[in-house]
Amino acid sequence: MENKYTYQEAYEELQQIVSEIESGDVAVDELTVKINRATALLTICKAKLTASEEEVEKLLKKLEEEKN
Repeated sequence: MENKYTYQEAYEELQQIVSEIESGDVAVDELTVKINRATALLTICKAKLTASEEEVEKLLKKLEEEKN
């Protein structure tokens, strides 16, 4: 399920949830659901950022090896 989201989609949904919570528009009963969803979205964003960072490191290493 996590793979179907792009980083941008997950980040935008996360921003929406944070805005709703900060504005006080979230009912107490719904707060736990929103927090759980936000946690899942943070996990998606972190995984995508980590994967991107690893890919960049591989590319930089490859470029450095080609230089030598």
